[in-house]
Amino acid sequence: MPEPTFEELIDAMKDAVAVLQRAEIPFVLGGGLSAWARGGPRSEHDVDFLVRPDDAEKALAAFERESWETERPPEGWLVKAWHRNGALVDLIYNPASGPITDELIERAPLAEVMAVRVHVSTLEDVMVSKLMAITEQEPNFGALLEWTRALREQIDWEEVRGRTEASPFAHAFFTLVEGLGIVDRRDD
Repeated sequence: MPEPTFEELIDAMKDAVAVLQRAEIPFVLGGGLSAWARGGPRSEHDVDFLVRPDDAEKALAAFERESWETERPPEGWLVKAWHRNGALVDLIYNPASGPITDELIERAPLAEVMAVRVHVSTLEDVMVSKLMAITEQEPNFGALLEWTRALREQIDWEEVRGRTEASPFAHAFFTLVEGLGIVDRRDD
């Protein structure tokens, strides 16, 4: 199946917001669309929503009631729903950076994204989540570099560094972006 267009992703996001709101499930827009909403590059892959672990099954059931195709993959950190236009919506509840908490949801500011009022993940939370998800099998910094170039002035890099200290991939990322002059070197 071809990648969805940006317009299809936006339609899926809007419809998914309505499903989650009708089910009264707290959620946050995350991933690439949350970065795009703050001036980052367009997301061309999927729509990410962050939900608490206790709400993941309830959220998936809400999508099933509204005739979305769904999946419970074996990874154990997300569930999936597909919009009728083919766009994928990931409902992430336990990413590599740790389970989605009330605190994360509460600190996400309310913003208007394509005429929909939605809580949008902080850029620090997005960067931490993406850095902590990098593995030896997928050591790709491409999207992170794009986001860093576009959003660098809006991100508290000391917070991101502190929250990702355990990751050797985060260390490599900071070496790279500091060496390229995209992010200032740490004051140690």
